[in-house]
Amino acid sequence: MTAQSPELDATLSAEMAALLEQLARELGPVPDPTLLPPAEGRAMTEEGNRRWNTDLPPMAAVSEITIPADPALSSAPCRIKVLVPPNAGSGAILFAHGGGFALCSPESHERCARVLACDSGLPVLLPDYRLAPEHPFPAGLMDVIASLRAVQERPEDFGLTPGPLLVAGDSAGANLVLAAMLHEQEQGRPLPAGGLFFYGVFAADHDTPSHRFFAQGPGLTTAKMQRYWDWYLPDHAARDNVLASPLRADDAALAGLPPLFLLAAGIDPLLSDTLSLSARLETLGRKDPLTVVPGVIHGFLQMTHSLAAARQSLAAAGEAARQMRRATD
Repeated sequence: MTAQSPELDATLSAEMAALLEQLARELGPVPDPTLLPPAEGRAMTEEGNRRWNTDLPPMAAVSEITIPADPALSSAPCRIKVLVPPNAGSGAILFAHGGGFALCSPESHERCARVLACDSGLPVLLPDYRLAPEHPFPAGLMDVIASLRAVQERPEDFGLTPGPLLVAGDSAGANLVLAAMLHEQEQGRPLPAGGLFFYGVFAADHDTPSHRFFAQGPGLTTAKMQRYWDWYLPDHAARDNVLASPLRADDAALAGLPPLFLLAAGIDPLLSDTLSLSARLETLGRKDPLTVVPGVIHGFLQMTHSLAAARQSLAAAGEAARQMRRATD
């Protein structure tokens, strides 16, 4: 599937269908975390993600660093988990986890991040940014920007060998790292060497082809996404802010971004977000690769120990990261 031929197909792959059937047998009906008080929804989501974070790939080093608040950004102190794979190269990847701006943590995404670290040969750092609704836009974004600056300016504090810094994010995390780049670009500050975006949400638009087609899931639904936005940025009029909806950025800003790797799930209300971003980049003459993985649902990269498509996709992302890093040599 490409940005020019975005056929929508709700047919699950055999592997994805079997995994969802297994989960349904084992778990039964699962409450919708967006209909629970935030703390309860987070606790339930963390518990649900434990199953995806077993048999963790070994790292050469695992540590945590808390960076101080940056008054210039109104950021808060932020814990950053640092995962260093064996034989790590210079540089790193700053990975913002997804979860609708409101759920999940570095721990919920640890296996995914470790696999990416191994496949890229680079340390992966996960900032524990503030979450909505207690901390709505732009709180979490400012924490991600502060984390980006800290790693750029003081890599030795994180046990890193100085080198190219990439950013990555899944779902809401992809929104945050793209918005962070646009913010730093506007400020005239150094940009990362590249970005890896996994099934990102890039605008508060719930009337796209994929939202209409996959509104009821499986997995992420349009109603959940609407509630996430109500938590993250309740003021509908403010959602056109480029730092909330990066697809609203002008052509010059998008053209000036570093190389990007775009990956989307074929069965996902957010599929059109990635397709739209890819189409705009292509219109600008850029050559950012796009992969749409058929037959899988939003969040499938969490399932690396059970889903070959997740392992293959992260291997492709890891190779893209290696290429971005080599391009800076």
